[in-house]
Amino acid sequence: MNVEHEVNLLVQEIKRLGAPNADGQVSVKFGVLFNDDRCANIFEALVGTLKAAKRKKIVNYSGELLLQGVHDNVDIVLLKDE
Repeated sequence: MNVEHEVNLLVQEIKRLGAPNADGQVSVKFGVLFNDDRCANIFEALVGTLKAAKRKKIVNYSGELLLQGVHDNVDIVLLKDE
């Protein structure tokens, strides 16, 4: 699995599903991303891809691990437009 490629796809999907927040950064709720059919087809391990993107400082979100249902309202903020 090519992590770089997955992270680039994640950036595209955040831009597609998200909207600018108060700071002008694109933001999307984890639940929106997780429940999107297109994302489900693209990402085998969405949470793993998000963690990799967070480590590379491409996205930011509160917490370490996101779980579907529990963290559906957590904002995922795009920091860099790769």
